[in-house]
Amino acid sequence: MTLSFKLSGISDAASQVLQQLDQYHVWALHGEMGAGKTTFIHALCEHLEITSAFGSPTYSLINEYNTKRAGVVYHIDCYRLKDEEEAIQAGIEDTLFSGRLCFVEWPEKISPLLPERSLELFLEVIDQDERQLSFDHPADFKSFPTVSS
Repeated sequence: MTLSFKLSGISDAASQVLQQLDQYHVWALHGEMGAGKTTFIHALCEHLEITSAFGSPTYSLINEYNTKRAGVVYHIDCYRLKDEEEAIQAGIEDTLFSGRLCFVEWPEKISPLLPERSLELFLEVIDQDERQLSFDHPADFKSFPTVSS
């Protein structure tokens, strides 16, 4: 399943994805540097009604956010990790299996640690202003309406 959207419509895209795929606890977001992974996660958190400050966890590895709709949400950035052992030492494995909603950037660095029922999302740059989000959809998935903005 794919969803194309303009960057100006990222909030609408995040809302649609969140409504359709809210049964997943671990969201693994793949994409090249600058594809908009952090921006997309920020939009997801906005729809979850984040009540704490949002920031990229590039240096801290794991950020914890409080939200009105989902309680505690984790944002994990694996970009700086050297190996799986470093992820374990940083507490990423425990966070992934906490039962809380986790958004993971650069998940390919920790793929053996991801729970079996993780949602794998792929964010691709189409051009300077357009992105495409793709994933394998569950059997009960309803198709996305078109995002035009």
